[in-house]
Amino acid sequence: MTKLKNILNTRLGFFSLAVVLFWAKTYLSYTREFSLGVTGAMQQFILFFNPVASTVLFFSIALYFKKSKKAYTALFVIYFLLSTLLFANILYYREFSDFLAVTTMLGAGNVAGGLGASTTALLTASDIFYWIDFVFLLGLVLTKKIKIDMRPYKKRSAIAITTLAVTLFAGNLALSESNRPQLLARTFDRNYIVKYLGINFFTMYDGYQTAQSNQNKANADESDMEAVLSYLDDHYAAPNPDMFGIAENRNVIYLHLESFQQFLIDYELEDENGELHEVTPFLNSIYHDQQTQSFSNLFHQVGQGKTSDSEMLLENSLFGLPQGGAFTQVGGSNTFESAYQILGSEKGYTSAVMHGNVGSFWNRNNTYKQMGVDYFFDASYYDMSEGNTLEYGLKDKLFFKESVQYLEQLPQPFYTKMISVSNHFPYPLDEANVDFKPAQTADDTINNYFVTAHYLDQAVEEFFNYLKDSGLYENSVIVLYGDHYGISNSRNKTLAPLLGEDPETWDGYNNDMMQRIPLMYHIPGTTNGKINEQFGGQVDMLPTLMHLLGVETKDNVMLGTDLFSADHDQTVAFRNGDVVTPKYTINGSNIYDTATGELIEEPSEEVIAEKEKLKEAVATQLSLSDSILNSDLLRFYTPEGLKEIDPASYDYQNQIERLKAVNAELGDKSTSLYHLNGGRSTADLYKTNAPDVPGLRGQYIGFFVCCFSLLNGLLQKEKPM
Repeated sequence: MTKLKNILNTRLGFFSLAVVLFWAKTYLSYTREFSLGVTGAMQQFILFFNPVASTVLFFSIALYFKKSKKAYTALFVIYFLLSTLLFANILYYREFSDFLAVTTMLGAGNVAGGLGASTTALLTASDIFYWIDFVFLLGLVLTKKIKIDMRPYKKRSAIAITTLAVTLFAGNLALSESNRPQLLARTFDRNYIVKYLGINFFTMYDGYQTAQSNQNKANADESDMEAVLSYLDDHYAAPNPDMFGIAENRNVIYLHLESFQQFLIDYELEDENGELHEVTPFLNSIYHDQQTQSFSNLFHQVGQGKTSDSEMLLENSLFGLPQGGAFTQVGGSNTFESAYQILGSEKGYTSAVMHGNVGSFWNRNNTYKQMGVDYFFDASYYDMSEGNTLEYGLKDKLFFKESVQYLEQLPQPFYTKMISVSNHFPYPLDEANVDFKPAQTADDTINNYFVTAHYLDQAVEEFFNYLKDSGLYENSVIVLYGDHYGISNSRNKTLAPLLGEDPETWDGYNNDMMQRIPLMYHIPGTTNGKINEQFGGQVDMLPTLMHLLGVETKDNVMLGTDLFSADHDQTVAFRNGDVVTPKYTINGSNIYDTATGELIEEPSEEVIAEKEKLKEAVATQLSLSDSILNSDLLRFYTPEGLKEIDPASYDYQNQIERLKAVNAELGDKSTSLYHLNGGRSTADLYKTNAPDVPGLRGQYIGFFVCCFSLLNGLLQKEKPM
């Protein structure tokens, strides 16, 4: 022990202890927190080895300080920063099953406004483990159990340590390349980089890619659009003549079903008494309605941008970026050809987005201007009083109710998107709004997911009732869609028994199938509705809607294809490069039979060839999307008839006053619901059972006061004289 203490009292000895502790913490976090798909002895060894090189490299910086106190201080600062990066990735991965990109970190200010207690919900008691080593090292020095080595450290010794780190990394990279050739050139999956080279290297590599992306944008020119236009010519799917224009000139109302997965449709949750309860009875009825075109094999395709990526997909038929959120990274500066712009140019639609959260969340207040959104009603237009909000904004029932005062002022036809938030992780809901029992698993996130989904279902039903009572229903197409998963892959095995699945046999195929989301085009007055089984993704939603509205898309830049078209491409690309088709599901290097879910353990040469063809098709689609966004290629291409957008001309302040002025100027030509209703508001037609509504609160209080007064009067009469 004396010898060990003497070693630790040297600068190199203490440095070595720090390296060992941080390496051990990192390796254990890899095995406990991340699903990296490690197989075989070689990958196990690489995973065990990969934290060493980057740890030695970063910690060696402290050895270059001549003064001892500064050197030890530098070591603690570096140790703390790397621990913070590791822990932030752990929390991020628990919810998103992905790693923090540099763009996500840089854009945190555009997201932080909408976050809060959800981060707390990701914490566990065992997380103290990820900080105890730092506290232990600091305690050793502060209590002088380990003394600061005051002797100067030779610069050539510091250089030798740095050289050792570089050598270790070269060995790490060589082993990785032998196991996964062209590791950094071929993969869209960040798991591979972390598995082989570690989180620290991933962060540096991601930062490099981000810088390269910015450089690509500066160097891009018109010729870069040629590959995109060639792809579009080959990939175009002509509209189905039976569906083209069946919703022409109707209002479009997108109902954004936050974190809503397909398995909730028709799902019945069993309570402790063995009784079954429909989680979303109203949405089930819409899903099966003869006026609804529903899809049972529609997959979300979002990346780290989550909800904002889904908006990018359905409004632009473009994917989010491989790292970070497209809205935060390029949304405020890029040129787009969005649904808002197309419908405004070709059909004279008024566009609006309504969202009971701050406008800066995901940089929407800037991105919407670039996309040509006429009106954006954010939290500043809603009553955000205490008790009215949850983690991510206004409660859904209150949100839909308050939104109708803005909806009725929009000149028709209008295109609007209403973003609900109550069914969002960590799925909180106050008791006053709960009338559905949670599931009974060991995970409260899963348990409460069914409760908030039921609440969302009720909120949507109330909004539908208003549409019918106000007269908007018959002249609208209501599109209901889930934006992304609600239960992350890390929780799927806990959910499995509720879905009749065995957690022990749950695999990558099951995870991919869980990415299905509902998509419903509800078109009142039609009678040919059905549940469509063709496979598709969110990238297909824009061309599908445009064709339903009678808008031809051949000249537009849309990477998806019309879901109703006989030429629709049923290859579904996931942002990480996984593929789903009706025939095969490719998860990482595994190939599954999509119909049966069976792993094809010994694929034939024909199957392997088909796999490679599918992977190449997906890689092409994703890379073209990335090129369009990273290089801002749409600035070089404007289809005939598409009006250019001037973002500076959009102002999201005082919008009600401006809308009223627009309608007043139109006079008898105004097509707003408010004008058509004789200048009277339809807001009173909205009926909700939300206990948060001030009027309802007053009614409840009045009722109880009356009851108390009556009871008190009876008691007074019974008192003896």
